[in-house]
Amino acid sequence: MKKIKKQKIIDRIMYGVMAAAMGGVIIALLFVILYIFRSQAGFLNVSFLTSAEAGILPMIVTTMYVVLVSIAVALPVGIASAIFLNEYSGNSKLIRILRLAIETLAGIPSIIYGLFGLLMFCRLLGFGQSIIAGAFTLSIMVLPVIIRTTEESLKSIPDTFREGSLALGATKFQTIVHVVLPSALPGILTSVILAIGRVVGESAPVLLTVGISKNLPRTIFESGRTLTIHLYYLTNEAVRPEDFGIAFATASVLVILVMVINTSAKLIAANFRKKIGETT
Repeated sequence: MKKIKKQKIIDRIMYGVMAAAMGGVIIALLFVILYIFRSQAGFLNVSFLTSAEAGILPMIVTTMYVVLVSIAVALPVGIASAIFLNEYSGNSKLIRILRLAIETLAGIPSIIYGLFGLLMFCRLLGFGQSIIAGAFTLSIMVLPVIIRTTEESLKSIPDTFREGSLALGATKFQTIVHVVLPSALPGILTSVILAIGRVVGESAPVLLTVGISKNLPRTIFESGRTLTIHLYYLTNEAVRPEDFGIAFATASVLVILVMVINTSAKLIAANFRKKIGETT
C-alpha cells in the first residue's frame, strides 16, 4: 500500500510538472502574440493590407505564392517518399544510406539551400530571381520535414489495419490509399503545418532566390519580396518610432497569415477524412 501511495504521489507531481510546462509554453506564446499586436500602434488597417504602394499587398501576394507553390511541389514528393520508405522498402544498405541523407538534409543551414537555389534555379535553369526559383528551393528544404513526419505517422498505424484490408482482397496500393493514408492524416497534416511554418519564416534562401522587389507580382516567374524580407528591411532601416510600428504591423500580418493557413489546412484535412470515411 505504501508503495502504491508513493507511486500516486510521484504521478501527481509529474502531472503537475508537465501541466506547468504546458502552461508556461502557452503563456509565452500568448505574450509574444499580444506584444506584437500591441506594438503595431494602429498601423494595421484595411489600407495597410490592400495598398500596393503604401501598404504590404505585394509582400502578402509574394508570400502566398511562395507558400502555395513550394508546398504543392514538396508535399506529393514527400508523401510518396515516406510511403515508399515505410511500406515498400526494406532495411537494405541503400535504404539506410537514403535515410541518413534525408536526416542530413534536415540539418543543413538554410543559407546553403539559398546558395544552391541561386546557382541551380536562378542561373543554371534561367529562372532568375523569381518566385518559382524560391519556391523550388524551399520545397527541397522542407522535404526532410515532410518525409520524416509522414513516415513516423505511417509507422504509428497498426499492422492489423493493413492485414485486415489485405484479407478482404484489397491490393497493397488500395490498402495504402483507403486505409493507411486516412488513418495517418493527422501526422501528414502536422508535416504540412511544419513545412508552411518553415517556408513562411525563412529569409536567407528567399533573399537569394526570390529577391527584394516591392512590385506586385502577377505571375510566379517574377521577382518579389516576402513578408519576412520586408520585415527585415523595415527593422534594419527604422529610424523613426512609427517605422517600428509599421514593422510590428507587418509581423502581425505574418502571424495572422500563418494562423489562417494552418486553420485552413486542418479544415481541408477534416473534410477529406470525412469524404474518405463516407466512401469506405
